[in-house]
Amino acid sequence: MDNRFVEIVSLIRSAQVSAYRAVNKELINLYWNVGYYISLKINGAQWGDKVVDELADFIQLEHPELKGFNRRGLYRMRQFFETYKDAGIVSSTRAQLQGIENVESKIVSLPMTQFQMWDIRNSALTDIGWTQHLVLMSRCKSEEERLFYLFLTAKEHYTVKELDRQISAAVFERTMLSAKTVLPKSLPQMESIKPHFKDLYIFEFLNLPETFTENELQKGLIQKLKSFLLELGKDFLFAGEEYRLQVGNKDFFIDLLFYHRQLQCLIAFELKTVDFSPEHMGQLNFYLEALDRDVKKPHENPSIGILLCKGKDSEVVEYALSRNLSPALVSEYHMALPDKKLLQAKLHELVEMWDNQKWEEI
Repeated sequence: MDNRFVEIVSLIRSAQVSAYRAVNKELINLYWNVGYYISLKINGAQWGDKVVDELADFIQLEHPELKGFNRRGLYRMRQFFETYKDAGIVSSTRAQLQGIENVESKIVSLPMTQFQMWDIRNSALTDIGWTQHLVLMSRCKSEEERLFYLFLTAKEHYTVKELDRQISAAVFERTMLSAKTVLPKSLPQMESIKPHFKDLYIFEFLNLPETFTENELQKGLIQKLKSFLLELGKDFLFAGEEYRLQVGNKDFFIDLLFYHRQLQCLIAFELKTVDFSPEHMGQLNFYLEALDRDVKKPHENPSIGILLCKGKDSEVVEYALSRNLSPALVSEYHMALPDKKLLQAKLHELVEMWDNQKWEEI
């Protein structure tokens, strides 16, 4: 590309993104208010299902240029409003309706000329697209799970396909289970680091044979780097495979090296096709020391090591990390999508256990 024109192209792209976001905010706000209006009419016993069908037919007949307002679309808009109307993310915008919302019977009896729009354009709901909202409403079973994926989608700019994959991969359950894991007392700094990583990674996209070598696992992750980055998180930047470290007269090679934009540090991944063993930590700590001495920039934070194993015993990991001075984590990987119901049951069990412990402390 001719470097003279790069800035102009950048301005055009930036304006296009801003325009898309502005249009999306107006569209989501419109769908919200259409759903709001239908909800008021139905809940106030002024409309029934037949009237909604008539509305859909009227729009299709009289205004065929208006797309998405068929019967299914209108009920989805109503579902959208009723799903989030009491959520905290719209609580600040709800105040604008305080004078009318206090008596719902008055709302539904108002003529259309006095219908008050509910402006949610500054809420998190308008940070993602309508199709992503449809996925959240159809696939998420709780408000917590729905809001988790809502904010994650806005942060990571997930496409519909990427969002659908993350839900299938039970990212919510895995993240919540990971957050409940107790870290060794010797590494209090890991509390701020651990939310960026998972205890369990899912590599269903690799399609490797039942038995494979570390080299095949490494090559597979590189070949499917886009999918691997989606599983890791979009703050990860790929820095290299078989990254060479020269210490003394010998060369050593890190399986995979990344850089994390938010944490501002190097991330060394070591791959194992066997279960975790304490001696694995010695190799990883050596790599971290070499990275910090010879590769890390002065403004960057200490490097972090992630040991990816086929399996792990949590108690063995806790013992191995209890005296570890380097920031390192041990995570498992599975080659197939997890059983969401099993993870949900484990999460529910863990939450109950923590709640009981809190009551005992009180």
